Amino acid sequence: MEPLTFKQSEPFTIGVEREIQLLDPVSLDMTQQGPKLLSKVEPTLKEQIKAEFIQSMVEICTPVCQDMNEVADNLSFLGKHLEALASECGCVLFSSSLHPFARISDRKVYPETRYSEIMEDLQLAGRRMITQALHVHIGMPDKEAAIKVCDSIRQYLPIFLALTTSSPFFVNEDTGFHSYRSNLFPCLPRTGIPDTLGNWDNFQELVLILNQATLLNGIREIWWDVRPHPTFGTVEIRICDLPSHFNEIIAIVALIQALVVQLSREEKPSRFPPREIMMHNKWNAARHGLDGTFINDKPGSHSSFRKVIPDLIESLSSQITSLGSGKYIEPIRSILQRGTSADQQKKLYASHGDFREMIHTMQREFWK
Repeated sequence: MEPLTFKQSEPFTIGVEREIQLLDPVSLDMTQQGPKLLSKVEPTLKEQIKAEFIQSMVEICTPVCQDMNEVADNLSFLGKHLEALASECGCVLFSSSLHPFARISDRKVYPETRYSEIMEDLQLAGRRMITQALHVHIGMPDKEAAIKVCDSIRQYLPIFLALTTSSPFFVNEDTGFHSYRSNLFPCLPRTGIPDTLGNWDNFQELVLILNQATLLNGIREIWWDVRPHPTFGTVEIRICDLPSHFNEIIAIVALIQALVVQLSREEKPSRFPPREIMMHNKWNAARHGLDGTFINDKPGSHSSFRKVIPDLIESLSSQITSLGSGKYIEPIRSILQRGTSADQQKKLYASHGDFREMIHTMQREFWK
């Protein structure tokens, strides 16, 4: 493997990847219409609407965006365009990190060599990964800045998970979790909150060792909750479930950008809590969502995610103002009041016991 080259990008530019379920409009089960839908994508949008791991999902990717206005415009355009293409193919979209009753055995891998090789390696652990997520890229000026932000942002990652939980049901069961997707990923290699990277040389050596041992190429199959992305010149935050409301997706992206800006400008690196604490916080976010316990390494300072999040927003107020993203972050306060997608899904299902009606309701509210 050749040494990794970090592509310098314009600092704090934004790229967003949103993975989306394709459903049959009648049964509302996942449907294998991905290849058909992608065949209808015009050449100018081939880089924005792409295949994903299974044929029952597709991914939309924004171009590099200069600010949150561009992010909102691009995600709105691509989302509505995808809805039109899905209608032409006889399917509908659903924004959630797990389908509540789809069967693992019915899923088919997208016909691409890379995905087939991954599935052959992962076996049952891979076949269970019928999940969707929100990934956010933030541009970095250089490789060392990317490593610094990756290390520093790890302690905040469980907060982003708590804000986005949308996978409480799996194969017809209430899992008891707000993000069961987060429980599926640890079955895979090279996942979770990474250890402290320290500097670019340490990161490059680690990737080299992993590549040699696993016959990987680069970082495409390193699925950490946050990772430097040398090809794009970004830090990529991957821990989030997929929110079920458009304005909440935008809000999370805006909050991530503001935090990355602040962390990159700190003169001294953050003091990192022990990884055990970060993993404990992640488990609490996955299990209990906003009401989970957020702990740090100071005795007596435990709190809930619901209480920590307003403090985080307040600490980022100057960055939010300078970025002009205040109006986009505002929906986070609504999340704190009414709950995440997982909270809403649980409430809807408890009221009538009908997954299909639950999906219908969530679909109707996506653009509201």
